[in-house]
Amino acid sequence: MLRAGFDSIIWLVIGLVFIGMAVAALVFAVMAREDAYRAADKQTKKFWLIVLGINLAVNLLLPMLFLQIAGVIAAIVFMVDVRPALKQVSGGGGGGRRGGSSSDGPYGPYNGGR
Repeated sequence: MLRAGFDSIIWLVIGLVFIGMAVAALVFAVMAREDAYRAADKQTKKFWLIVLGINLAVNLLLPMLFLQIAGVIAAIVFMVDVRPALKQVSGGGGGGRRGGSSSDGPYGPYNGGR
């Protein structure tokens, strides 16, 4: 009896992780600019929104393990391949600046040799 409860908790945690990955990947896909996908030579933004949206819908409405695993693989591909490429062509930031000025180099401010 205790074993069945433990198994249920494990499956609940796995399901929550899959849903979390689906939401995170979809949010990052929505936040990226359309032209960044083309510049990074990746599939279009529309393609990734459809794939990741279906992934989230499957995880929430139709929890079938095979489809969930396929969806989490798509989310992982987006997070480890597409997202870093999008960040690279978009200037590395997530939309906002993190301080410093436009004359800052990799080791601090550039002062023109003064």
